[in-house]
Amino acid sequence: MFRGLRSKAAVVVVLAVLCVQGCSSSPSEEEERPEPSLSAPYRGNRGYTLPDSPFTREGTVVTATCNMGARYVGVSVQAWDPEQWELREERVFSIPTDAAFSNVPGFKAVNSPLVDLCGTTQYSSSPYAVDDLEYMTPRIRALFDLTFTRMAVVLRDSDGKTSHAGFVKSDGNFEDYVRLSEAAGDDEQNAVMAPDGRSVWFTYTTPTGEHRIGSRSVEGDRHLSDEGPATGHDLPLAVFGKPPHAVQANMVHLAPDGRRLTATVPKIFGHVFDTLDSSAPLTAASVHSATLLSGCVGIVGWIGEDRVLCRNQAGSFQAVDARTGRAERAAIAVVRESDGMVAEGMLVSVDGKRFIVSVHLPNDRHGEWGDQADFRVVSTSGGGPATRISHDSLTNGTVFLEWW
Repeated sequence: MFRGLRSKAAVVVVLAVLCVQGCSSSPSEEEERPEPSLSAPYRGNRGYTLPDSPFTREGTVVTATCNMGARYVGVSVQAWDPEQWELREERVFSIPTDAAFSNVPGFKAVNSPLVDLCGTTQYSSSPYAVDDLEYMTPRIRALFDLTFTRMAVVLRDSDGKTSHAGFVKSDGNFEDYVRLSEAAGDDEQNAVMAPDGRSVWFTYTTPTGEHRIGSRSVEGDRHLSDEGPATGHDLPLAVFGKPPHAVQANMVHLAPDGRRLTATVPKIFGHVFDTLDSSAPLTAASVHSATLLSGCVGIVGWIGEDRVLCRNQAGSFQAVDARTGRAERAAIAVVRESDGMVAEGMLVSVDGKRFIVSVHLPNDRHGEWGDQADFRVVSTSGGGPATRISHDSLTNGTVFLEWW
């Protein structure tokens, strides 16, 4: 039934918080690894001990692809060996018919990273202002928990106006989804998973018209927990930490130590910010001493504690010092101007040594003028040629989301 659903993906947000002495923590079903000794709260990705699986194993690349048929929609998430590009395991998330995987006439437009993943230029454009891959990749990654067993969705009622946060489990059928609220008039959007998969986070509108960030537990009491202010539905969420908290912004990537993050927000100066203590959008009042990364138009990820890989205005890739904002070393040109192609960054390996790009014709990411996907692995040092990734199930709709 899911023929063609061999694609990739998924994502995950790996994160965690070391609580200061005296704060409480929620119980965990998994044994926690020793927390680092730091004088400040730790908000990075080391606070969760993950079960051993092909999707969480060191040296794994995770991808996601949305597949549509006449009677089904499904997201295929795949774990890959990045040396031989052999498939280690695949999971399928069946998408219910009332999930917002595209925006269509007659129904309220919904902001959800799932529309980014499943929408195409033919059917439904991105619900967000910018759909460059450096923007889209972290949005889609936030849909999944760390172990890639649950995916957040926005569900629309038949009235076409009411939307609720929910989730689906991997390898279930089309009826195996959970609607976390049945309240009439709900306006819940931007649904994403917490790292531990125990709650879904979203933006919502109160009865008085105020925009807020909320969460609901996936089990037990599913009452609405108000988490903080939001700036409407236009910007996506990223959730991280232990206990989890959210930031509303684009191109969110946590630094390895968890104390800083990259982000972009309209009218907010800078690219690198200190990690916030609570759930909130980035605003001029909430951020301090932000760093502007020189010439950066797309943030691919961190390549060290103090260095960020950017796509620059010339279409090449550049290491930038996150403390000073100054570019380092020579730019890395993946394609030549004479090729007539563009390269967009998708993913940096956890060791910061390699990154993956998508090469395509301008404004033709989905391959309307050719079905052959062109993904390449490039050294962040600029040494050696780019290596072409080759596998029949990699398509122009594949998004690379995690490289452990």
